[in-house]
Amino acid sequence: MNLARPDIRHPRIVLVGSEDGDDAGLVAALRKRGLHARWLSWDDPDTLHTDLVILRTVTDYADRLDEFLAWANRVPNLLNAADVVAWNAGRRHLHDLKHAGVPIRRRRSTRTETALVYLGGIQSHAFAAGAPVDADFELWDLGQAALQAAADHLGIGADELLYARADVIGGPGHAELVGLDLVAPELGWRLFDDTARDDGQRQFALCVESALDRLGLGPLSHRRP
Repeated sequence: MNLARPDIRHPRIVLVGSEDGDDAGLVAALRKRGLHARWLSWDDPDTLHTDLVILRTVTDYADRLDEFLAWANRVPNLLNAADVVAWNAGRRHLHDLKHAGVPIRRRRSTRTETALVYLGGIQSHAFAAGAPVDADFELWDLGQAALQAAADHLGIGADELLYARADVIGGPGHAELVGLDLVAPELGWRLFDDTARDDGQRQFALCVESALDRLGLGPLSHRRP
């Protein structure tokens, strides 16, 4: 169903990546909020002539880092923002988080890690070993502490981060952060049933709508969630 109104200017939104796989359904979730989006690769010139670019799948940015970061700074509005991407793509972000008091595991472990997903700074869902899990509250607290430390370091609110994924390990009393991905993390929606996936992508769309309002891009029609 197309809920867009022709009398309202609708922002041009690009999702960077592919509509297949983990992010299938995002365009439909945005359309239900009256938001139009299309998929492009990050190095497509059309990304520079749009209103909002949302990073979802960027498999080659590490190999083309300088080019990628230069592009990120040219995009009119990027989520997550260009300075967030530059900091998180660099080598010192874990050092900065450790300096802020976040317990860090420097080396990957053979033990199963838990991926914690946050949308708009709020916990959303978790998965491990290719399946959804109910993460312990201490793991969520650690992920939230890492998210807040990152936001504080960058001088933004945690709610300005459209998405974040914190990979953690351990349990009560000895949880550690393995990684924090604010660039283009896999969010694991493909692991969930249709209802849970639809709910999560609906929340993603609501967070995009909030970001558009914050950026003054509209459409500013007020709909009930």
